[in-house]
Amino acid sequence: MPEHIVNWNFASEDWHAPAAKNDFKVGGKFTYTMAAKDGSMSFDFVGIYHEIIPLKKIRYRLSDDRWVEIYFEEMADGVRIVEHFEPETENPHELQQVGWQAILNNFKRYVESKID
Repeated sequence: MPEHIVNWNFASEDWHAPAAKNDFKVGGKFTYTMAAKDGSMSFDFVGIYHEIIPLKKIRYRLSDDRWVEIYFEEMADGVRIVEHFEPETENPHELQQVGWQAILNNFKRYVESKID
């Protein structure tokens, strides 16, 4: 799975995900490096999985104690993904929401490119 995560886990075209580690199980840890393509900054996005219900729900806690829940709902024309996250305090909530949505959009494009 990490070999796929590096292809979609970034919020804009001037960023990328040069590295990913993922132990996808309850209690497992993930680390995704997100970096500006120009090398000006990078950070690691780290968390621990607390709940995994295959094809239904993923719940994890980030290293800064924020919770994220992802729900998968099968629809007639595909799968609807709904993500709830606790915002951090450094950036406006709206900006964070745009970034998280951009990552989901990248995920959608990547998955659809593998289906065709």
